[in-house]
Amino acid sequence: MSDTIDLAHRVVDRMYDHDPFSQWLGIERLVVEPGRCVLRMTVRTEMLNGFDIAHGGITYSLADSCLAFASNSHGIRSVSVETSISHTKPVQADDVLTASSEEKNLSRSIGIYYITVTNQRNEQVALFKGTVYRTGKPWFDDQLP
Repeated sequence: MSDTIDLAHRVVDRMYDHDPFSQWLGIERLVVEPGRCVLRMTVRTEMLNGFDIAHGGITYSLADSCLAFASNSHGIRSVSVETSISHTKPVQADDVLTASSEEKNLSRSIGIYYITVTNQRNEQVALFKGTVYRTGKPWFDDQLP
């Protein structure tokens, strides 16, 4: 494994281990690379709203976790400053959702990411855009010069 991929895994492992909400969602990490992340989770009955479909916060939260992991995977602490989501198809109990990130822009202080959420039939159910502020602070002391 390359040093950059190893760093990405170290960062995301640290984040996930201290993220009880992502753990409660049941998020699995399928791909972790610098600037890229693919996550999967299964929608449970307690995640449904009064319309008997997944609460919009579920797909939002999955996409937001994907944003957090992807944007921090370069080893620099990054926090979201703006996010938005479009829900394009209803999500049902037992649907298996996959969130995939695409790094659109990365500078010293800003990162922009698009996250696509699909179901088990590879149907798009949500589109998410996130902008992060890159603090310049490394995740680990061994990254310091």
